[in-house]
Amino acid sequence: MHLIWVLIIGAIIGALAGAVTKTSLGWILNIVAGLAGSYFGEMFLGSWEPHLAGMAIFPSIIGAVVLVIVASLIVNTLKRN
Repeated sequence: MHLIWVLIIGAIIGALAGAVTKTSLGWILNIVAGLAGSYFGEMFLGSWEPHLAGMAIFPSIIGAVVLVIVASLIVNTLKRN
């Protein structure tokens, strides 16, 4: 059951990151960006409150926003070539 909550919260964090950057990567990549952003955000920024489904919300969102920006730059570069 915990895995389901982690995926749901990861999808929400990825969707928030997509909304902040005004980028649409699709649901699957939003979930990946949310989960990976959570991991990298907590690794670089620490794990401070509040937590939801074992993820620190604010570092996770910041990490996901950075990840979505990098991913969108890579996708746009590949589309041009």
